[in-house]
Amino acid sequence: MANPVMLITGASSGIGAATAILAAERGYDVVITYLSNREPAEAVVQKIIALERRALCVQADVGIETDIVNLFAQLDNHFGRLDVLVNNAAILRQKLFRDIQVAELEKVFAVNVIGSFICAREAIKRMSKNNGGDGGSIVNISSIAARFGSPFEYIDYAASKGAIDTFTMGLAKEVVAEGIRVNCVRPGIINTDLHAKGGEAGRIARIAPTIPMQRAGEVDEIAKTVLWLASDEASYITGSLVDVSGGR
Repeated sequence: MANPVMLITGASSGIGAATAILAAERGYDVVITYLSNREPAEAVVQKIIALERRALCVQADVGIETDIVNLFAQLDNHFGRLDVLVNNAAILRQKLFRDIQVAELEKVFAVNVIGSFICAREAIKRMSKNNGGDGGSIVNISSIAARFGSPFEYIDYAASKGAIDTFTMGLAKEVVAEGIRVNCVRPGIINTDLHAKGGEAGRIARIAPTIPMQRAGEVDEIAKTVLWLASDEASYITGSLVDVSGGR
């Protein structure tokens, strides 16, 4: 029997890379996407292969529909099935809301929201038992920023993640009869380079004292939650928003 297949968007580093490697450790063949820097993505692929699992690395901007359609066409050609989709790719930039330009808003929502929507649409076509699929699981990566709104930092990013929360709850009900579960992980402050890329290299050190656990989370802590939600151990869970935020 073929190994199950997991697709993770934005998986060349951080949470996505950790999830890809853990998935391989637990028996999945893995498809990952990267935006522009192929070298770290290939490093993830090599780790997956070293675990004796198959891997496919695809360049894709999930803010562009044609890139997503091509991604799924390559997945079909290489594996012919999809069991789990992890909508992980996202962008942010720290900025006061009054300074945001329309083009910046359009890009954030194209990648963080519409890209996740289109990836889920394509995944459902392949997973749905109504279409001859075997069912499956979709795990969206949101953020606790959706609860706080992230004033003075990135309201637009927080709002995009609020859309993902609502999307998760609605889609879960729409596709449950097709054998598909849809859930969402909402990380808190996680030790990745996303903060530096967003404009503040020292953000983790600034925020950590406000977290009840007094530390940032690690990428493996998010990856383990994603793999649990994707597994049969979470077989009665759908439409849930799971906070992994150190009590924040």
